[in-house]
Amino acid sequence: MKGVIASRAPGAAVVDVSHGIPPQNVLAGALVLRAAAPYFPRGTTHVAVVDPGVGTDRRAVCIETAEACFVGPDNGVLSLAAPPERVRRIVELENPRFHLSPRSRTFDGRDVFAPVAAALETGTGVSDLGAERTDLVRVSLPAPVREGATIRGEVVYVDGFGNLATNIEARDLPSAVARMEVAGRRIDALSATYGAVAPGAPVALVNSWGVVEIAVRDGNARATLGIGVGAPVVIVGA
Repeated sequence: MKGVIASRAPGAAVVDVSHGIPPQNVLAGALVLRAAAPYFPRGTTHVAVVDPGVGTDRRAVCIETAEACFVGPDNGVLSLAAPPERVRRIVELENPRFHLSPRSRTFDGRDVFAPVAAALETGTGVSDLGAERTDLVRVSLPAPVREGATIRGEVVYVDGFGNLATNIEARDLPSAVARMEVAGRRIDALSATYGAVAPGAPVALVNSWGVVEIAVRDGNARATLGIGVGAPVVIVGA
């Protein structure tokens, strides 16, 4: 993919955001893209390829927002970074002029998404890429549930350090936290930093995404606690 972009748009800066998305995990890719995209310059073209449906009838799309273009499979991986209220238009990548030929059925990242990104970076208009569409496959996060002073959520993402990101945002938190439980294991309180607890101890904090995260200082929470995506998280207000 980098070779295609270097050949077709040699002046384009290429920045790798992550090659650590778990295989076939569309939601994980969508979460990472949503977290990273706002920090790039206006007009950036983002390419995201988590594509278990490559070669099938799933569409290839470009989503244009006021800030950026997002290129990838229409399987939800682009959807969190381009919520409906920010979408200007969605175009299906049908124009073979901007694809490699011959086109493999197993590597649209190289043969479709990379050359389309290069075309955008060299002045091609979004409308030239294919027909405009109105629908988009979207992934959704489970919403936390509030029951009085208690918030119930779950782990939705595990990063390369084994930290467990939840679907509970900082704004969902009570003004004071009395206790937390993760898959039935108690964590005494919400801390400000990883270093607020002793080495090897579990800690809960608000991470750089603005969500509650469970970690183990100098360790791996997934391995230490033996839990992963879907594990229940309970926060009780004081």
